[in-house]
Amino acid sequence: MNLQKATFGNGCFWCTEAIFQAVKGVQSVRSGYTGGHVDNPTYMQVCEGDTGHAEVIELNYDADEVSFEELLLVFFKTHDATTLNRQGNDVGTQYRSAIFYHNDDQKQQAEAMIERLTNEHVFDKPIVTEVTPIGEFYEAEDYHQNYFNDNPTKPYCAFVIQPKLNKFARQFTEKVKPELL
Repeated sequence: MNLQKATFGNGCFWCTEAIFQAVKGVQSVRSGYTGGHVDNPTYMQVCEGDTGHAEVIELNYDADEVSFEELLLVFFKTHDATTLNRQGNDVGTQYRSAIFYHNDDQKQQAEAMIERLTNEHVFDKPIVTEVTPIGEFYEAEDYHQNYFNDNPTKPYCAFVIQPKLNKFARQFTEKVKPELL
């Protein structure tokens, strides 16, 4: 295996965790916080919007099975990269669109993808996704991990996450783990 790390901020980490857990080649996904100035933040602190941290997912993936470019496509197709500090009803800097790169290659690929999507006019508005070096990653509290899989009948999971997951599966059928189809 050619294990690599990627870290994305694209709204509520419960939603993004569920989507990236479904991608072939993704070995693990952890919800957490990064990009801010407070050490060891709690969920409540991050929700207040004063820590500078974003809700993120950190994933380990097999680069021989799924490329960083493919992960970027999933990232951009499964959230609104054109709205600053907001995803749906979730508002605040903690919900910003961000790619926290782990090396120069990821930075270059992220910037090239933004340029490509902009030039192809994929979105009606400008992309506001920040491309930032990864700082300290703080794992979120245990109850945030594997949230959708552990709580599929909770209203947020049933009415927000499941439709996003269904849309993802329709758009990326060839990239979805077979046990999830």
